[in-house]
Amino acid sequence: MHVLFIGDIMGKPGREAVKRFLKPIQLEYNIDVTIANAENAAAGKGLTKVIAEELYDYGIQFLTMGNHVWDQREIRNFIDAEPRLVRPANYPVGAPGQGYGFIRTMGIKIGILNLSGRIFLPPLDDPFSGAIRYINQIKQETPFIIVDFHAEASSEKVALGWFLDGLVSAVVGTHTHIQTADARLLNQGTAYITDVGMTGPRDSVLGIKKEIIINRFLTQLPAKFEVASGAFQLNAVVIDIDEKTGKARQIEAIQRFAEA
Repeated sequence: MHVLFIGDIMGKPGREAVKRFLKPIQLEYNIDVTIANAENAAAGKGLTKVIAEELYDYGIQFLTMGNHVWDQREIRNFIDAEPRLVRPANYPVGAPGQGYGFIRTMGIKIGILNLSGRIFLPPLDDPFSGAIRYINQIKQETPFIIVDFHAEASSEKVALGWFLDGLVSAVVGTHTHIQTADARLLNQGTAYITDVGMTGPRDSVLGIKKEIIINRFLTQLPAKFEVASGAFQLNAVVIDIDEKTGKARQIEAIQRFAEA
């Protein structure tokens, strides 16, 4: 079974990259399920229902979120009723939405768990103990589990990867928008990468117009962030999972680039 996980989709350029590259990648790698992090898909801040439907139409089957999940207020109106969308499971009790969900392919049910880190991010509930609690619930239905760990610190991501090794099919990091060079299989059969990367404007600073960020570093003055335009990229990983055991057999990081 081949799972494609697309790194943080950043605004309109990110959506254009999905539109341009997704179908060819799905054919090339014989993809069975496509998942993407969409917390920046609406102009770099959050997700709207219209944009979620756009991404589904392009061929993405499931969406995960992160610390920008509430940036578009309208998400509170549809997240509870959308089974193809999850937000970090370690938000406190009472937050709208679900922390994990399921999708079927090839007659196999796959569980998708979203977690948020706590280093340099809002102090949500413990993602480590929470992960075990939610994984135990998911395992009552399937051993096939993909974890999107939306976190800032590489150390926190690596630690969770080892912590969950052998318990889940894959732990993929999101949030920092730079694809890392450590895609690998861990000792007990869990596929891992510290960050899948960003799908969005290539000539930017993490998706934002580079001039804005450079000036902010020079002056230390606040500035309104604007999504960059021009050349765009798609960052993703392809995970090959054994259909019998739920263990990963391979993980490959991929990148695609194009001019606007």
